[in-house]
Amino acid sequence: MTDKKQLRKHFTEIRKAEKSRDKDIRIVERLLSHERVMTADTILIYASFGSEIDTWELADKLLQAGKKIALPRCGKDGAMTFHLVERIEKLRSGSTGKYGIYEPDFSLPEPLITDRTICIVPGLAFTEKGERLGYGGGYYDRFLSRHTEIFTVAAAYEAMITDSLPVQEHDVKIKNIVTEERMVLCNE
Repeated sequence: MTDKKQLRKHFTEIRKAEKSRDKDIRIVERLLSHERVMTADTILIYASFGSEIDTWELADKLLQAGKKIALPRCGKDGAMTFHLVERIEKLRSGSTGKYGIYEPDFSLPEPLITDRTICIVPGLAFTEKGERLGYGGGYYDRFLSRHTEIFTVAAAYEAMITDSLPVQEHDVKIKNIVTEERMVLCNE
């Protein structure tokens, strides 16, 4: 399969079949033991929905560990900004964006991006070379291409790793994949 629309449907079905509280817990534990995550100045994390790896528990544990976290907000112009969040409960009771995903308020401050900033990147499928099949909006590719100093980590079920994906020149590769079974260092 080389058509991205078909691949998105295919990997969405795989992810739904793989969805498991036990797998999510193992992925969160691996992320919490990840040296780059634990030494990060700020962790950019997405608000999971549907069959995605549960990031709510991860965000809560990061906050309990004294870490700064920021969540994304998608603008009408196709740009994505991250905003610092101090309490997850407040976000979950807040508004949802155009995709039905919980988003922080625009009035919350944006984090300072440094070479110690980590971004946990969502996606439907990944290769061990760091290629990523996202949802097709290009938000993360545009954001990460402006912030090349960010260390990127994907949280994914092992079944979402594939040998190849169709990629374009503007697609930003991720640097690390964390699954319920292992950590994969990409592009290095």
